[in-house]
Amino acid sequence: MTTRLSLRDLCGTRSGDKGDIADIALFAYTHDAYEAIVAEVTADRVKAHFGDMVRGDVTRYEVPNLLALNFVLRDALGGGGPRSLRSDNLGKTLGGALLRLEIDVPDAVAATRRPRPSTTA
Repeated sequence: MTTRLSLRDLCGTRSGDKGDIADIALFAYTHDAYEAIVAEVTADRVKAHFGDMVRGDVTRYEVPNLLALNFVLRDALGGGGPRSLRSDNLGKTLGGALLRLEIDVPDAVAATRRPRPSTTA
């Protein structure tokens, strides 16, 4: 059996940009979460998640010793910082946007997901 989860339940992120290229790294919280992310989060899926925002290629790099995936998104920032007409969708914000991607993971992985903080006082 599988459970559908947002990436934010399985990993953290770091992201940035240089020119018209965005760089997003996902860092899995556990080895099992990393294996699920490797299986589900492909370069094509990341490109589809961002839709028309990413007009160029997306390349995925696996960094298993850090339980990380790194994605390089080309032609992704509307020309880059000074040229972009986007209000704040440059590289630093794209990591958070990718964490909203939902994937199917084995129930055993879902059971170890990171708990979300309470939103009640």
